[in-house]
Amino acid sequence: MKTLKETACGRNVKVVKLHGAGAVKRRIMDMGITKGTDIYVRKVAPLGDPMEVTVRGYELSLRRADAEMIEVE
Repeated sequence: MKTLKETACGRNVKVVKLHGAGAVKRRIMDMGITKGTDIYVRKVAPLGDPMEVTVRGYELSLRRADAEMIEVE
């Protein structure tokens, strides 16, 4: 199992599954990150938090804690 948090900069990945529960999972889904969505990792901050990704044509900043809940391939 590989998570979005472990994905290197400049890589394209596809969402396999969302982990977590309740409000956190709902918030991730509200950002447009759902099963089957393609995500491009644009940048990772020097200390690793946050990371900037492109999802469904728009740019989004994600915390490492949130990125850890997104399983990708």
